[in-house]
Amino acid sequence: MRIIAGDWRGRTLVAPKGDATRPTADRTRETLFSMLLSRIGSFESLSVGDFFAGSGALGFEALSRGADSCLFVEQDRAALDAIRRNGETLGIRADVRATSVLSLGSATKPLDILFMDPPYGTGAGQVALDKMARLGWTSPVSWISIETDRGEDVAVKGFVADTVRDVGKARLTLLRAES
Repeated sequence: MRIIAGDWRGRTLVAPKGDATRPTADRTRETLFSMLLSRIGSFESLSVGDFFAGSGALGFEALSRGADSCLFVEQDRAALDAIRRNGETLGIRADVRATSVLSLGSATKPLDILFMDPPYGTGAGQVALDKMARLGWTSPVSWISIETDRGEDVAVKGFVADTVRDVGKARLTLLRAES
């Protein structure tokens, strides 16, 4: 697994050992970041959240492309070790919360982009987004990406799907707040 673009392009990331996490494939990540880039133009100065972070690949990719900050949220011990190792390899101290996404409290400010890659088939991304919105993690201009299994549909009250794209076994859903 490698960083696709930006300052750390080509740098290798480690994935957690075991099968408790499923890192987002390079091709899927490339598709997601192309979708976002065509809508936002640049990652410069953005605040990002990588929830259900796994290896942290989505957050590190955003940081490589110029995001100011990324909050990594993960509860699996092997995944937490991978995130910290990846941060060390890239020369940064990753802002990591070792907890369940659903255990987060209120946000001090909303995130510009929120990546969610929960276990497939659980609906956890939808439940988490509903809660995160109520706790101030999103704003009317935030972009939310939820990765699911190809057959899963995403519907969250107060949000509308901007784009849905299938890539391999994954489905990427980009959401915005309803206006």
